[in-house]
Amino acid sequence: MPMEPIVKGNPTVLSSSSSASLILTSGASGRVNALLTMRALKSLIMLVNAFILLLLVPFRGRKRAQAAADKPRDEKQERKCPTVRVPAIIVSWKSSSSSINNNNNINSSSPTVAVAVDQEVAVRRALAIRRVVEDKDRSEASVREFLLFQSPRGNILFTQSWTPVSLKIRGLVVLLHGLNEHSGRYSDFAKQLNANGYKVFGMDWIGHGGSDGLHAYVHSLDDAVFDMKSYLQKVLADNPGLPCFLFGHSTGGAIVLKAVLDPSISSCISGVVLTSPAVGVQPSHPIYAVLAPIVSLLFPTLQVGAANKTSLPVTRDPDALVAKYSDPLVYTGAIRVRTGYEILKISSYLQQNLSKICIPFLVLHGTADEVTDPTASQKLYDEASSTDKSIRLLQGLLHDLLFEPERQSIMNDIIDWMNGRL
Repeated sequence: MPMEPIVKGNPTVLSSSSSASLILTSGASGRVNALLTMRALKSLIMLVNAFILLLLVPFRGRKRAQAAADKPRDEKQERKCPTVRVPAIIVSWKSSSSSINNNNNINSSSPTVAVAVDQEVAVRRALAIRRVVEDKDRSEASVREFLLFQSPRGNILFTQSWTPVSLKIRGLVVLLHGLNEHSGRYSDFAKQLNANGYKVFGMDWIGHGGSDGLHAYVHSLDDAVFDMKSYLQKVLADNPGLPCFLFGHSTGGAIVLKAVLDPSISSCISGVVLTSPAVGVQPSHPIYAVLAPIVSLLFPTLQVGAANKTSLPVTRDPDALVAKYSDPLVYTGAIRVRTGYEILKISSYLQQNLSKICIPFLVLHGTADEVTDPTASQKLYDEASSTDKSIRLLQGLLHDLLFEPERQSIMNDIIDWMNGRL
């Protein structure tokens, strides 16, 4: 399918289909309908009723609890749950339990829950590492490596890099994946960038891929912004003198945009590329905007909405769709309340600050995207103060542009855009 050329000015934008009723892709639904469905509200009412009952009848079990407290403890009956750790030779491990309680504020102090999260992280991290090692043995034109990066907040983040073998490095690209996915999905794109002289770095943000945290739970997207800034500073320090570009997909694009609003970051970057950025996410009903902060505070990890991963296609390539949703590192469950609320917050923030964006950027969006809104990308283009800005609205394409049948042409356009700014 032929694609429209890069448009500068005010191209015609087709209205997006925004009737999606759930979120289980690499981005955030344009309406976040699944954040607070009627089913979720009924569940919430039941939970609140139970909570009130507990408050109103606190003394009934006091005698029983006191009698139990007077009994001598049988130390043999006490069992401590082990903590799963990665080898110390790789990195000093910070337990997910402390990470949860101190940084993500999951409302649970249960050691069983903490160990379960530790074990889940260990499994995901081991799989992410294995994929890098296996790919490193196969690739001839690129060297793929991983690094467990400890952020200033104390979380261990899984990061990886792709380095061209025979070409001189003339630029850097730091890429950020979308919601529910991971950086390894962009390996093919990274290798094409390698073939054009770019060294590529990818970071799995908190709760994703091989990084710390409950899978797909993000207590604060500001944490992800802070982590990306810290990782970017390390990349720049390790590779001085090279121009650097940022790439962000969907919610990753929103994180990138908020990061470059910081002058200390934008001054170090040569440009930004965004695919299907989540900059116009709105609740499907005004009451949801009122209830979302309350529900996310009381039940942050609560999963709401259906989890039918075939009802919201993100690519027209059936093989790419199967590959995505059969990947254990891709989260396919229902969205967590706090995560959805954080997406609403960062989108609202960006909407109020689009005019402050002054860095060169290229934004690409499919007109048939049902996950994020292409008209919001048009608004980004129209309101940004950047003097060097370009937009591509791709007729009939869906959300995951780099996994659409036309991905090769899209990748070529991105690389051409960056080459023009070296």
